[in-house]
Amino acid sequence: MMSSWITGLAIALASVLWVELVRDLYHTLSHLWQPLYRLHVWHHKVFRRDLSVVSDTIYRQAHWYNDVPESLIMLLLSILPWSVVYTWNITPQWAAWTGSVYTLSFLLGAIARGLGIPLVDELTDVTHRPGEFTSLPSRWLVNRSYHWRHHFDNQDAYFSGTLTLVDKIMGTALSLKNKRIAVTGASGTLGKALLTQLHLAEAKVTALTSSDTELLLNISGQQTPINTVYWQIGQESELLAQLDKIDILILNHGVNVHGQRDEAAIAKSYEVNTFSTLRLIELFFQTLKSDRDMLTKEVWVNTSEAEVNPAFSPLYELSKRTTGDLITLLRLDAPCVVRKLILGPFKSKLNPVGVMSADWVARQIINLARRDVRNIIVTINPLTLLLFPLKEFFVANYFKFFSSSKNLPNK
Repeated sequence: MMSSWITGLAIALASVLWVELVRDLYHTLSHLWQPLYRLHVWHHKVFRRDLSVVSDTIYRQAHWYNDVPESLIMLLLSILPWSVVYTWNITPQWAAWTGSVYTLSFLLGAIARGLGIPLVDELTDVTHRPGEFTSLPSRWLVNRSYHWRHHFDNQDAYFSGTLTLVDKIMGTALSLKNKRIAVTGASGTLGKALLTQLHLAEAKVTALTSSDTELLLNISGQQTPINTVYWQIGQESELLAQLDKIDILILNHGVNVHGQRDEAAIAKSYEVNTFSTLRLIELFFQTLKSDRDMLTKEVWVNTSEAEVNPAFSPLYELSKRTTGDLITLLRLDAPCVVRKLILGPFKSKLNPVGVMSADWVARQIINLARRDVRNIIVTINPLTLLLFPLKEFFVANYFKFFSSSKNLPNK
């Protein structure tokens, strides 16, 4: 009996997942195939940037042209799970109809919205409700913040309707096209590699560097100049005007004093690897001036796999672990998405014996970011893939339970 119940639940969940995949693939095809796009474009005519409706008439028409046909395709293809369990004589077969019943709710809701029945849109069209945004774009379930980006960030991304799975697979869960992205440590090996990959992803890049020469990127054999901004550690506040124009800030600068342990080495390690990073994050947070800024602005922080593994450089490990823990604490209340870059040993000036190519590492970072991975791990060490998620889970929950975002009175 228990085995049959578990099998039925698995079949039911699979049938629902199947129709969700159908919906997202239909949506994607609607942006690629002109006959479908002529129907789907009505959906994009409906909303203003605050998701208020331009016209009730257009709103109703959009459901007849887009939502109803989409639901009918989902309903038609929902038969497939039943045909599979029937062919293979898997029981209980009734569970395979769960996806069909689930789809009927979308179809009936779309018809009701098309007829203009009052209050139905508030119950069945939750990702398009107007009003202020109070949460960040979700990682696994599509919320209003996530879906807003499909309408007003990039219509060729963020296709998922309920689960973000299809976007993660296709690499459309984060669009970098036309994003204004600044990278610190830009004159370093990884900094240049990141700027190159971001440029190839059609982002508008800015190099933040302590070097006094304009940076050039090697793009298809040609030296391409990019916007270069000069700054020094301790002068972060002078970058505020620049950061105000940036959508994504990538904090990649750092120092490795290797085996040194004197007072000057301690101060330098923490000042560069920790305190400078925190000051830039706080400055960047000041540039979020509206609820919609938090939907498109992000911070990426290179904390290194030294958070969980030895780097054979004690002060590098200590300062990076401190930074990593503070970032974990900060993003409990962060006003925008904060990603961590947990990178293994790549060949650079800081680590001349690194075993990975900086260009390869940069490509993996971009690939994983496009799939909305919030903790981006690129390493050859399998222990990091195991240890870091565990460490992050327990540390984040420890901070959540034993700290507060509110100012508590002193006792």
